[in-house]
Amino acid sequence: MRLPDTVHTSRPWRIHELTAGFRLEDVWELPTPGGVDDFPRLVRLLASGHPSRGSSRAARALWAVRLRAGKLLGWDSQDQEHGTARPTVRGRLPADLRDGPSGPDFGALPFTSLYLTRDEWAAELVNRTVHGIMHIGWAGDAAGRYHGEMAVYVKPNGRLGAGYLAMIAPFRHLIVYPAMLREIGKAWQAGGREPVAARQ
Repeated sequence: MRLPDTVHTSRPWRIHELTAGFRLEDVWELPTPGGVDDFPRLVRLLASGHPSRGSSRAARALWAVRLRAGKLLGWDSQDQEHGTARPTVRGRLPADLRDGPSGPDFGALPFTSLYLTRDEWAAELVNRTVHGIMHIGWAGDAAGRYHGEMAVYVKPNGRLGAGYLAMIAPFRHLIVYPAMLREIGKAWQAGGREPVAARQ
C-alpha cells in the first residue's frame, strides 16, 4: 500500500541525515506483519530478490526491456564527471554508521548496501540516469505490531535522468511495485523463504 510521504518523514530514521539533494519519490507499506525481532528476516528476503523471475508477466517483461535498453544505451554504468565517478552516500556516512554493518550483498539488484541498524537498512544505486536510495524501515505501533516500510529517494542525473524517471513512473506505480509487494507478501507468509522472484 502506498503511504503519504509524511509517514516516512515523521519517523526518526537516520536516512534523513543523508538525503539532502534527493527527492522522496515513493513510500510503501510492505505486507510483512511481524514482531520486534523480525527485521533481519525482511532484509535477507529483499536482498535475495530478482524481479526478472517474478510471477507477474508484465513486470518480468518490463524488467527485461529495461535491462536490454540499459545495456544497449550504457545507462547502467557509472557516469563519469571530470574523470571521476559520481560521489556515493557511502563516502559520507557518519562514523557510527560507517563503522557498523553495511548490510547484505544483493543477489541480483544493482544496489550496494550502505548501512544496517536494528530497524533500518539503506542501499544505493548510482548509474547514468539516477542516483537512488532504497530505505527499508521496521516500523512499530503502540500495540507492539511491526511491519516493513520502503522509501525510495532519487536524484536524477541531468536531462537524461529526469526524462527517464518521468517515463518509467506510471509503469513503476501501476505494474512494478504492486507485483513486487505481492511477491514479498507471499514469501513473508511462507515463512521468509526466498521470494518466488529470487528462485532459480
